[in-house]
Amino acid sequence: MSSATATSSTSAAPAAAAAPTTNAAGKRICCVCKDTKKVRDECIFQFGEEKCQEPIELHKVCLRSEGFDIQ
Repeated sequence: MSSATATSSTSAAPAAAAAPTTNAAGKRICCVCKDTKKVRDECIFQFGEEKCQEPIELHKVCLRSEGFDIQ
């Protein structure tokens, strides 16, 4: 039974970590700014992160406009 206790306490930790991925409106970060995310991801895949600072920054601006605290 002690292994079941360890499992249930382990499963509670990820739920707490997932909470900041939603904004005040309840939107999840993965479900907003899909257009800028696609452009950013394609650029990084093709050219590498160093050469894609503009699409990365545009995606961050979009996420901030949706209410996410992006550094």
